[in-house]
Amino acid sequence: MPDYTVYCAAMSSAHDILQSVFGYPSFRPPQDQIIEAVILGDDALVLMPTGGGKSLCYQIPAIVREGCGVVISPLIALMQDQVSAMLLLGVRAAFLNSTLNADSVREIEQALSAGELDLLYIAPERFSQARTLQLLQQSSISLFAIDEAHCVSQWGHDFRSDYLRLSLLHELFPEVPRIALTATADERTRAEIINRLQLGHAQQFIAGFDRPNIRYRIALKHNGKQQFLKFLQEEHASDAGIVYCLSRKKTEDIAYWLQDQGFNALPYHAGLDAATRADHQRRFLREEGVIIVATIAFGMGIDKPDVRFVAHLDLPKTIESYYQETGRAGRDGQAADAWMIYGLQDVIKLRQMMETSDGDEEHKRAEQHRLNAMLGLCEITSCRRQALLAYFAETLAQPCGNCDTCLQPPQTWDGTEAARKALSVTYRSNQRFGVNHLIDVLRGAETDKIFQFDHQHLTSYGIGKDLDNNQWRSVFRQLVARGYMSVDLERFGALRLEESCRPLLRGEESIQLRRDIKQKAAKRQTKTPLAADVDIALWEALRECRRVFAQDQGVPPYVIFHDSALQEMCVTLPRDMREFSLVSGVGERKLEKYGPAFIRVIGDHLAA
Repeated sequence: MPDYTVYCAAMSSAHDILQSVFGYPSFRPPQDQIIEAVILGDDALVLMPTGGGKSLCYQIPAIVREGCGVVISPLIALMQDQVSAMLLLGVRAAFLNSTLNADSVREIEQALSAGELDLLYIAPERFSQARTLQLLQQSSISLFAIDEAHCVSQWGHDFRSDYLRLSLLHELFPEVPRIALTATADERTRAEIINRLQLGHAQQFIAGFDRPNIRYRIALKHNGKQQFLKFLQEEHASDAGIVYCLSRKKTEDIAYWLQDQGFNALPYHAGLDAATRADHQRRFLREEGVIIVATIAFGMGIDKPDVRFVAHLDLPKTIESYYQETGRAGRDGQAADAWMIYGLQDVIKLRQMMETSDGDEEHKRAEQHRLNAMLGLCEITSCRRQALLAYFAETLAQPCGNCDTCLQPPQTWDGTEAARKALSVTYRSNQRFGVNHLIDVLRGAETDKIFQFDHQHLTSYGIGKDLDNNQWRSVFRQLVARGYMSVDLERFGALRLEESCRPLLRGEESIQLRRDIKQKAAKRQTKTPLAADVDIALWEALRECRRVFAQDQGVPPYVIFHDSALQEMCVTLPRDMREFSLVSGVGERKLEKYGPAFIRVIGDHLAA
C-alpha cells in the first residue's frame, strides 16, 4: 500500500487533470475507482458500455503515473484521430503502426526513450515485434491498456490472433499495471480474457450494459430495401448512421442504392483496398450526415458521438455482436435508434456459415447456442432491453419504455394447433423439405413437386388452409427460433424436428406465438434532438464555427466539441472566458484555443 499522502496527492492530481485537461467536473462511477486502482499499480478488467468513458480510465492514470502509457488497439485507421484529440488537449501522444515511414518511427521511438510521451498507441501486431519489445523494456512505462480486450477471445465475434501474444505483458513487465477494456463480454468471454491475458488478480469493474438513450426496434423482413428507405426518409433523412450487412456484395449493393436515393452513403468491407477503406472511414468521421454500409469489420472503437442510427439489414450472429454494433449509436447520450429487420433466410445463411467454418465441434455448438439466443431476442414479446441486459447477467427491474415491444406491445395468439400441424407435416414428409414446400402441403397446393413426391396423400395435406402463406412462415420461423425445429443444411435448408418438440407435438404443452403485424412508423425525429430552449439559428452558427476549426486542423468536428457541449452553449449563453470554462468538456487548452471564437459567435447572435 503506498504512502497515504502520496496516494491522496495522486488522486487529487487525477481530479485536477479531469477538470483542467478534459473539462469535466467529476468522474462517472466507477471511473474514479478504476483510475484509483490503476494509479496504485493494480491490474483491472473493465466492462463499460460504449460511450461510458472507458478511455479516461487509462488516459488519466497514464498522465499521473511516471512514464508513458502504452495503449494496444487493433484499429490503426483510428489511431491518428485518437492521437489528434489528445494533442489538442495538450497531452503528449503518438502512435506506432504500419502507416508511418521509417523517419517518423525513429522520431517517435526517440521521444519514448527520452520520456517525452504521455501516451503511445501501438497496433498489436507491432507490439509483439522484437524491436518494439526491446524499445519498451528500455523505456519508462506507466501502464499498458489493452483496448477492445474481447479480441483475445476465440469464442468472440472480433477475434484477433495477434492479441494472443499479449500474455507477454505479464511475463516481460510484471511490475507495470495492465488495464483491459471492452464494451461487451459475457461470462465465458470474460473468463477467457482473464485467462489469456493472465489477469487472475485483476480487479473487475462492470459498469453495466444499459444504454437507455438507444431505442431497440426489430421487425420482420418483407421488402428490406423499402422498409429501410421508409425508416431513413421519415426519421433520419440527414443523419450519420451505420448499416450492417452480412456479405460484402450486399454491402456495396446497399451503399450504391442509397446513393441513388440521394443519401451520402459509402461501402466498407475487407475486400476494398486499404486506401479506399481509410478514405471512407475518414469521411465518415470528419463529415456530417455520412452513412457507412459495412460488414462487421467496421466500427470497432469508432468514437463518433453523433451516430443517430445503427441499422441491421441482416441478422447478427450473436447478441454480443448486436450489442457491440448497436453501441456505436448515440455515444453523445442523445436519442438514437437501433433498427433491425430479419427473416428465416438469415438464419439459414448464418447456420451455413457456421457449418462451413474452421472451428471444432465445441466451437460450433457454442456459436449455435449464441445464434439461438439472438433469435430469442428477435421473437420475444416482452421488453427487449430487459432480455438484452439479462443475457449479460444484468437485471432491469421495470420494462424500459423505449423499445418497440414496450411502445407497441405485440399481440400474441394460441399457436398450439398450428404448431402441431407444422411439426406433423415436417415429420410425415421425412424431414427432407424446406419451408415453402411444407406450406404448400399444408395449404393443399397442387404443385409439380407435391405430385412428384405423392404428398397429396399425406394426412397433413390441406389441413392448414385457415392460415395464409405469411402466417405459416411466421409459425415455422418462431418454431425454429424457439428450438423446436432446426435447419438441415446438408439437405439444402430442409427443416427437421428437435427433441424439445415432443411435448408440443403430443399435445402435452401449449405455445403462444407472436402475431406478425406491420409496424407503424415511429414518431419522426429531427436530425439532432434539441431541447425546446435551444435557438436553432445559434445552434447552426456554433456548428459552422466548429466545422471551420475541424477542417483547418484536419480532425472530426466532435474532437473540437461534442454536440452536447454546443447545446449547453445555446442554453447557458456564455459571454466571457470564465463562463465559457464552465461548459462541460471545456478544459484549459480548449478554453484558450476555441473560447474567443465561440464567445464571439454567441455575442454576435445575441446582438443581431
